[in-house]
Amino acid sequence: MGIAGKIGDYTFKAFTATLGITTIYLTGTFSVNVYKGLAWHKAQSKLDAEDAGEKAS
Repeated sequence: MGIAGKIGDYTFKAFTATLGITTIYLTGTFSVNVYKGLAWHKAQSKLDAEDAGEKAS
């Protein structure tokens, strides 16, 4: 195998490693964003319930 073949192999390995790291990063950030979104939604629902209770009084 020539130099061009080795360069191609290393380029492919670097590309696939980058895809793997990107996938792990996006999975982690997606999970954090889902958690934050659910926490925000729960807090909003709690505020809405408290507001409804005050208005009924």
